[in-house]
Amino acid sequence: MDYGFNELQLMVQELSRKIAEERVIPVRAELDEKEEFPYEIMDVLAKSDLCGIYIPEEYGGLGGGCLELCIATEELSRACAGVAVSYAANALAAYPILLFGNEEQKKKYLPSLARGEMYAAFALTEPNVGSDAGAVETTAVKDGDYYILNGTKQWITNGGEAHIYTVFASTDRSRGARGLSAFIVEKDTPGFTFGKKEKKLGIRASATRELHFEDCRVPKENLLGREGRGFIIAMQTFDKSRPGIGAQAVGIAQGALDEAIKFARNRVQFGQPISSFQAIQHMFADMATQIEAARLLVYHSARAVDEGWKEGPKLSAMAKAYASDVAMKVTTDAIQICGGTGYMREYPLEKYFRDAKITQIYEGTNQIMRNIIALELIKESASAEKKKKK
Repeated sequence: MDYGFNELQLMVQELSRKIAEERVIPVRAELDEKEEFPYEIMDVLAKSDLCGIYIPEEYGGLGGGCLELCIATEELSRACAGVAVSYAANALAAYPILLFGNEEQKKKYLPSLARGEMYAAFALTEPNVGSDAGAVETTAVKDGDYYILNGTKQWITNGGEAHIYTVFASTDRSRGARGLSAFIVEKDTPGFTFGKKEKKLGIRASATRELHFEDCRVPKENLLGREGRGFIIAMQTFDKSRPGIGAQAVGIAQGALDEAIKFARNRVQFGQPISSFQAIQHMFADMATQIEAARLLVYHSARAVDEGWKEGPKLSAMAKAYASDVAMKVTTDAIQICGGTGYMREYPLEKYFRDAKITQIYEGTNQIMRNIIALELIKESASAEKKKKK
């Protein structure tokens, strides 16, 4: 299908699909079983210039945006979501620097991220802070030329593997969300340590760890924007990154559908392939339709983000929520079609199923996404009514 991709986007699609098929699929089961970070594949992605597709050319990237990143993430997720999130999480942490960093910060960090020489991580979630992002307990106290960070971050993707971390801490607890600030923290900063690697249901190739800050001294020049802008930085980052979660979900769903069709064509029952049964065919038709609808919504939301449409936040939330719900339904149906075989760990369907679940949870649960969508709809209605009265 022609999605109106330009030359760069077609190149990104072809190259990431080739890497997924030739380098990821042969090792995905082993990476999942051993819970190994995909160093070799990350090196391949770096050498293929895919790490910088969303970074402007003046900082060593290819000058693409959210859509290019979604295309690559979808193709990698079609093979292994654990690999895909290890790759895409770098962009989640880089977006705050792109959006709010000063020129010195951009020149210092973005070229290395674009070349894949550095990995990055986004650190907002805490043991007592999930959906309520404004309730961050980690503190940052100004002390001369430094900020002193104390606190713990939880479930941080690329934790321990990343070289730089975008960390959110409160510089004024009395102001709640308005007292939140964002900092760039380098891995070897004294007082910054890591917890154990978490053992997860899915995306096991990715590294997830706690971050611990104990009197961690961060230079004041590592503050992003200004004090009190942290909540806005986080929310605007999510507006740009959520289509990527949708793309991950679409890739997972497409991979599961591909495997289910392949199985059904070869599985014989009652003297014929089960793909000839209308009940199975109707399931395939519904699965394919839902995936295509999700894909189009993801691409549309990515274009809205790249072009700065005011509907961008709403569309990003829609894409993330809808595509992840589709991924869960499609992977469930794919296992049902394949029966006992789909349930076995030696086949990829149970992995697609396990990987799909997290897309409904991270970067804002789907319940939070629905809150965002509803509030945007209410604001749009109020604005339209106000215009009519003028």
